[in-house]
This record gives sequence, structure tokens and C-alpha cells, in this order.
Amino acid sequence: MTDKDLPLREDIRLLGRMLGDTVRDQLGDATFEVVERIRQHSVRFRRDDDLAARRELEATLDALSRDQTNAVARAFSYFSILANIAEDQHHIRRSRAHLLAGSSPKEGSLAHALQAVLAAGLQAGDLAAFFEDALISPVLTAHPTEVHRKSILNCQLVIAQLLDQRDRMALTPEEAAANEEALRRAVLTLWQTRMLRITKLSVLDEVNNGLSYFDYTFLRELPHLYANIEDSLAAQDGAWGALELPSFLKVGSWIGGDRDGNPFVTAEVLEEALARQATVALEFYLAEVHTLASQLSLSQMHVSASEALLALAVQAQDVSPHRSDEPYRQALSGVHARLAATYRALLGRDPVGAGLQAAAPYPDAEALADDLEVIHRSLLTNGSAALARGRLRRLRRAVKTFGFHLAPIDLRQNSDVFERVVAELLEAARPGTAYTALDEEGRIALLLEELSTARPLASPFVPYSDETAGELAIFHAARRAHRRFGSAALPHFIISKTDGVSDMLELAVLLKEAGILRPLEQALDAHIVPLFETIGDLQAAPATMERLFSLEPYARLLASRRHTQEVMLGYSDSNKDGGFLTSGWELYKAEIELVRVFRAHGLRLRLFHGRGGSVGRGGGPSYQAILAQPGGAVQGQIRLTEQGEVIAAKYANPEVGRRNLEVLVAATLEATLLAGEAAAPRAAFIDAMQALSDHAFRAYRALVYETPGFEQYFWESTVIAEIAQLNIGSRPASRKKSTAIEDLRAIPWVFSWAQCRLMLPGWFGFGAAVAAFLAERGEEAGMALLQQMHREWPFFATQLSNMDMVLAKSDIAIASRYAALVKDAALREAIFGRIRAEHGATVAALLRITGQAELLDANPLLKRSIRNRFPYLDPLNHVQVEMLHRYREGHQDERIRRGIHISINGIAAGLRNSG
Repeated sequence: MTDKDLPLREDIRLLGRMLGDTVRDQLGDATFEVVERIRQHSVRFRRDDDLAARRELEATLDALSRDQTNAVARAFSYFSILANIAEDQHHIRRSRAHLLAGSSPKEGSLAHALQAVLAAGLQAGDLAAFFEDALISPVLTAHPTEVHRKSILNCQLVIAQLLDQRDRMALTPEEAAANEEALRRAVLTLWQTRMLRITKLSVLDEVNNGLSYFDYTFLRELPHLYANIEDSLAAQDGAWGALELPSFLKVGSWIGGDRDGNPFVTAEVLEEALARQATVALEFYLAEVHTLASQLSLSQMHVSASEALLALAVQAQDVSPHRSDEPYRQALSGVHARLAATYRALLGRDPVGAGLQAAAPYPDAEALADDLEVIHRSLLTNGSAALARGRLRRLRRAVKTFGFHLAPIDLRQNSDVFERVVAELLEAARPGTAYTALDEEGRIALLLEELSTARPLASPFVPYSDETAGELAIFHAARRAHRRFGSAALPHFIISKTDGVSDMLELAVLLKEAGILRPLEQALDAHIVPLFETIGDLQAAPATMERLFSLEPYARLLASRRHTQEVMLGYSDSNKDGGFLTSGWELYKAEIELVRVFRAHGLRLRLFHGRGGSVGRGGGPSYQAILAQPGGAVQGQIRLTEQGEVIAAKYANPEVGRRNLEVLVAATLEATLLAGEAAAPRAAFIDAMQALSDHAFRAYRALVYETPGFEQYFWESTVIAEIAQLNIGSRPASRKKSTAIEDLRAIPWVFSWAQCRLMLPGWFGFGAAVAAFLAERGEEAGMALLQQMHREWPFFATQLSNMDMVLAKSDIAIASRYAALVKDAALREAIFGRIRAEHGATVAALLRITGQAELLDANPLLKRSIRNRFPYLDPLNHVQVEMLHRYREGHQDERIRRGIHISINGIAAGLRNSG
């Protein structure tokens, strides 16, 4: 540990000591001594590679009673959570230390991005043009890998705030004692809070969980970030002055709108999700306006007010004699009354604490923004600019960013569903159409014919199937939402498993049914977004879009979308389909070709990256991932999913959340304005990458899809069956009622491999690919080329960096204990032997290419993190294996099942990006 890391060590020791005291107080000395003995053995093994300590650790764990097993699982799970909190606070501490010391801006910061842009010779006009047309949107999904309950997250936030207080303030002895006592209470509350959900989450539960991040972070920190960006630009160039940026950074959501494989997302659920989002937005505005009115106690005896402000004050009809000379308060009283009326109009009920003052509701959020603008301009004009830069500034930005809908919800459905619905509608309207029997060109012709008329296809007098009726209800609910909240509330309709032009035209027909596509006006009120997911679909994506753009009716519709077409790329299913290396390469190639196709048609490409939290699902540091995109792929606009436990890791802590949002802005700025400086990959690099991908694809497919018994091995050697029983989401683990790998969703697939510490989707096939490549190209020349690719090509370097992280978190020795759960010894040895050999080959190849002596030598922060947490993670794996063995041998009482689920939570917390 260097000196700068001492505070982290002290925080971990403090929290660990408090947790130990809690275990002793709650469960007794005997249990505490068992937990402490396990901790010491594990630390000794990890620190000193002491094999005797490992044997003692395993013997102690194997001898635990059921009750002791659960206690150990809880203790080490909570320690992982506490270590995460300490690490997050240390990141904040180090960032503040850099700023206080006046250090050079760090990569990923806005200051660093602006410095790089200005150093490249770009001017204020270039920056202004970027922000004018930019769109950056992290999108929260409901994908079920967030294993922690909101109650647990709330406890974590309290502990983080208390640690932050210790770090930032010079506490008196009494204050320090009070802080420590509060920390002990918080740790005790965490210990006594149920870790597991006792019922399965509903979609609306997921909506509420998602909304909590707006309370924690987004509503306050996004306006704060905008203000920082504006102030940084003004500091760089005085010409910016008081210029306000467009609201280019918005947080989106899939929660309540993602129907793909989730039968519980209905029209009623969508409408309730929208209502709950609006409730959060409006209640925030009401509270902020109320507080602002208490602060702007400006008297006309001392300050002037604009005519527009005085008119606003008169309109408020505020008859209080105590405010008769306070026009700003009067105006805000009127704003509050109109907001309350808006709440009633949109939600059908009164807000808490609403007065009886009659007022007209705002027709839209823009009208509210206009009133706040009047107050803002009056303050500026009359010598009160400092007051305009405080709470009012942040409120004005919040209204422009969140509107009355809070966050745009994407609607997503599988292309197969749209095909069946359209086929049923056509058959009812035109018997004998036999839509599904038509080839692709026949379908396109028929769909274009349907899109050329404003005549509805559906009839209220035809009894449709439940599926069709449900889909039509969703589209009509979307249209009502557009009228109620504006089209920004539901701006994207996504088609999963897109493999042809007809998939997009089928959605267009359904949008026409609801009036969201208006053929007579050639207008489209939402984006139609194809999602290309499998390796084959990614390869066909450029040709699919080329064919689509050649259709004149569709091209005319794009004019109403500012000639912008969004395309979503799926990292998860492409990885499950073809493996880590091939998935990344096919995504990269698809982007290059899509850029070419779009340029040829004069259209703007907006890419939506469907990345998961783990490397096996496209995860990894966002900054490097955005900069590693091929030239021309960002174009100032990017959307990317934030999934599962990564949402909490990034956005539960407000300060960490703001820094993560800043990273997205900085990376997009650099990738857009400096992309011309990055040369296209050399032909030799592309050729080598294709060869590696081909070899890796064959190795991956041979194991996962072509090895007899692999499906059985997977289900027996991982916790997939137990994960399917966890109440962590409303969506089933598989698309169908089968155990086939093809039907399994990518999330539980990756999550399961993470739990057993193999992380197979994040690396398998690379070692075999490098060996085959070197055999073809020659050992010396081939390795020299791969090393050059790593030095000079950001895409390849990022792939290897992510693989480095995954391999460092894997542990073959622990994975071997999970392999022992496979009953067929021959199958176990055949498959695990291949996995072990490939793991060794991959580590060796990675180290040789990167020039590292050990994994993560190039990432000391993560290496430190792993060193800190793994002694507390290893016991959880051993406990989990033992409980799985007992459970599957028939000892299926509730304590064992609960213990398995607790260990799943703890391991996920320790790994941080497991699904």
C-alpha cells in the first residue's frame, strides 16, 4: 500500500471491525470466532499463496453446520458490500485530492476532454456545434442482475455519507464519537435488514427501483453537471459568457416498456410506469419551487423587477399581505399553483400539501420553463445574477431535461411477435393474404402498400388473439402517452432480433394503427430502431439498412426524424452466439459498414449500444469503450444501456454518479471531435483480427454448441438453476421452457459463469485463436504483429484490457470445486479439462501480447481492489459449493436454499460487474 491508499485501508478495517463486533453481539463469540478464523485463513492464502492455509480454510468451511454456513455467508457478503462502499469513497477522495492539488486533468474528465480538443486546434464554434446537435443517453434497463434490495442500497448510502463526513470534516472528539456511533448503527441496520427478496419482483417494483436513482442522483446531479460544463466552457473562452447549452444529456429507461420475453409488461403497466415517473418529476419541481420561493424574498424596496415578472406576479393572485412587496415570491406562488394544477390534470389526484389556489395547469413543460425563464431574466437584468445561478439555475435545467415525463421510456418487442400480429391483422382484413408464407420481397411490397394509406388495418369488431390484442393496446397506450406527456415520453420503438427490412416495416404498420406514424403527412413521431443481436444479424445489418433506405416511402419518413436513424447493437446475445472475441469484432465491422451506408444516403447514424455490466455482455469502462469505436461511429450522439448491478455501482452514490455521467460526455466529445485524428486500422490489423476471430469462433462454438453433454455440464456446475429461483426480476431466465443454451437469456448465462469464478464468456477462445494464428504466421512475426496491434489500435487494446480484468477475477482452483458438482466424472473431466487448458493458454497469450508480468499490471487500481476483496470473496464461493452439494443431495430445507441465495448476492457484490 502506498501512502495515498492508507485511508482506504483504514476505512476497510474500521467497517470490518464494526461488522465483526456486530456478528459477535448478534450471534455470539463462537460464531464470531469461526468467521474470524475463516477470514484469517483466507487472507493468509491470498496474501502469501499459503497452500496450508487453503487446506485449513476448506476443512473449516466443509465442517460448518447449516446455521454456521448461513452466518458465514451473511458475514462475508456484507463485508463485500462494505468494501465496495469504502472503495467508492476512496475514488471520491482521490479525485478531490487531484483537484485540490491542481494536478493535470485525468482521462475521462471534462477538463481533460476540453484540453485535448483545444490542443487539436478546434475552436469555440466547433464545440458549440457539437453541443447543439449532441445526444448522450445512458438507458436504465430492467435486466435482472441487481440482486440487492432497495433497502440494502439505502443502508449503503447512509454508510457512505458517514464515511464522507469523516473524510471532509475536521471532527471534534464529540463529533467523531457521534459519527462512529452512527456508523455502528448503520452497520447494525444493514446486518438486520433482510438481504433477500421474499417475493418475486413485479414490473412496477422494478419501476420503483429505477426511480430511486432519480431521487439519489439524476434529478440533482444532472443539473449540477450541466452547470459545471457551462462554467468550464466559459473559463476556457470568455466568448461563451452566460450561454446555456441545449439539454443533450438525458437518462432513458426500458423499465415498464421492455416487452421482449416479459409477458408482464402490459398497456396498463406502461401507463402506470409513466404516471409514476411523472409523479417523481412533478413532486421534485413542487418542492424546489416551494424552497425557491422561501429564498427569493426580494423586496421591491431594494430591487427592481421586469415587466414580465410583475405580470407573472399579478397572474398569481397571491393575496397574502406579507408578500405584497415581494414579486418574486408572488410569481413563484403562481408557478407552484399551476404546477399543482398540472399534477391534478396529469395524475388525477392532488399533490401532498397542495393549496386550494385556483390555477390553470401548464400545457407542457416548455410553458413551465418559460415562466422560470421570466424569473431568471428579471434577476439578471436587475443586478441579481448571482441569485439566478443558484437553485433557480438547477431547477430550470431540470425542467428542460426531465420535462413532465422524467425519462423517455423505450418500447421493445421481439420481431417474431410483430410478425405474428401483423399477419393476424392482415388475414382478418384480407382473408387469404397468408403473410407468413410470403418471401421477404413479397412482405416488403405488401407492407409498403399498407403504409401508403391512412386506412386502419385493425377493426374493433374482430376478436383478435390475446397476443395481438395486447400489442394493439400497447401501441394505443403509447399514443395516449404522446398526447398526455409529449412524444419525448416514448421516443423509441425497438425491434429485437431484427434480421430483415420487413421487421421494421411491420413495426411501422403497427405505429400507423395508433396514429404515431401518419402516412398522409409522411410523419413519424418516434424512432423505429432495429436491434441486431446475433453474429449473423450483425453481419447482415449493413445490407438490411441499405435495402431499407432504398425504399422511398421510408426515406420520406426519416425526413420527419431530422434524417436520423438509430441502430441498436446487441453485445449480449452476439457473445453467447459467437464468443467474446468474435462478438466484439463483428460489432466493430458492422459499425464501419453502417457508417459507410449512412454516409452514402446522407443520413445521420445514431448507435445504441446494448452493453451489459460484465465483459461477457459488452461491459467494461465506458470511456475506453466509446473511444475505441471506429471513426465516424459516434457523431456526437450515442445511447448505451446501463444494466443490473452496474446501475447501483454507478449511480446510487450521487458524486460517483455525476462523475460517471461526466465520463460519458467527455468520451463522446473526444470521440466525435478528435475522431479524424485516429487513423483507420491498418489492413494488416484487420486481416489479423479476422483470422483471430475465425479461430476463436470455432473454438467457442466447438465447446458450447458442439460438445455432447455441455448443456448438462453447465446446469450442474453453475448456480443457473438457483439463479432462476432468485426474486431479482420480473423476467423469466429463459425465453422458452427448456434448458437449451440457445433459449437461455444472456444475463443468467453470464451471471452463472461469474458466480463459479470462470467468467468463460469473457475470454474463452482467445488462447486457441492466438496459438492458431502464430502457427499460421510464424511465432516471431505473428507475435510482433499482435503486440503492435495492442500498442497502436484502441479497439484491440480495449478488448485485451477487458479480458485482462475478467481473467484476474477468475479462479481455476475455485472453479474446479464447482466442476466437482457434475455427477458424470467422464463428462466433468472432459469439459473442465478443456476449459482449464484454454484458460491457461489465454492468460499466457494475453501476458505475452501486453508485456505484463502478471494480470492487471497495467491497472494497479483494479489490482489493488481485487487484492482487498478476494480474501473475503473466496469463502463465499467455498460455502456456496458446499451448500449446492447439500441441496442437490436432497437436503432442501429453507436454511440451505436461503444460504445459497445469500452467497449469490455476496459474490455478485464482490465481483461488482458479474451480469
